[in-house]
Amino acid sequence: MLKTRQDKRDAGRIVVLTGAGISKESGLDTFRDADGIWSKVNLEDVATPEAFERNPDLVHSFYNSRREGLHDPALQPNAAHLALARLEREWPGEFLLVTQNIDDLHERAGNRHLLHMHGELLKARCLACSDVHEWPHDLDTRSRCPGCDQRGQLRVDVVWFGEMPYFMPEIYAALAECDLFISIGTSGVVYPAAGFVEEVRALGNGHTVELNLEPSEGYSLFHEVHQGPASELVPEYVGRLLAREML
Repeated sequence: MLKTRQDKRDAGRIVVLTGAGISKESGLDTFRDADGIWSKVNLEDVATPEAFERNPDLVHSFYNSRREGLHDPALQPNAAHLALARLEREWPGEFLLVTQNIDDLHERAGNRHLLHMHGELLKARCLACSDVHEWPHDLDTRSRCPGCDQRGQLRVDVVWFGEMPYFMPEIYAALAECDLFISIGTSGVVYPAAGFVEEVRALGNGHTVELNLEPSEGYSLFHEVHQGPASELVPEYVGRLLAREML
């Protein structure tokens, strides 16, 4: 029997936020750790609109290298990614996964109700016509937009410093209605994502849970905080959640 929208609401609405910590366990470098990417590269040189205007070749080279890493056969979704795909698949209520990550590991694991608030490394956006295209290979200043046919106007479809994250109206609408908010592998220092727990708490309706290797900057705002590797914590928490099936 198909579940109606009311059935889904009665079961409880879940919003999950994921950050770099979940992908780190698959082998991807984080940006903000002591030995992360921003400790080796100046973000002002590769992650701002001004950097792209000043030196597009350098910016393209930086993201081409990141993109190449996603094609490494050794890079695979870990147990935390797979558990979230299971949660989406088996949860009888509404489910939304919001990720700060620009990789495609959630998609590979099987998640479909997914918003990439910081964009996607495997997509390109045209500055001339604003079209967004799947782009699994290298970009350079000679790359031609499949939409408007202009050269040199494509950039990686990643949200840079100084730009507005994607899907904010949809995310805030989901936070306003959620019964459970789960934050996984986030530092709690990057806004607006760091403020999502406050959004949920301010409305007083949702239970909030942090699953993190170590406490985030905003850990004290959560009702529950669990420490440990995401690949261990997330499957365990998802298993318990599905076993009781109701919030």
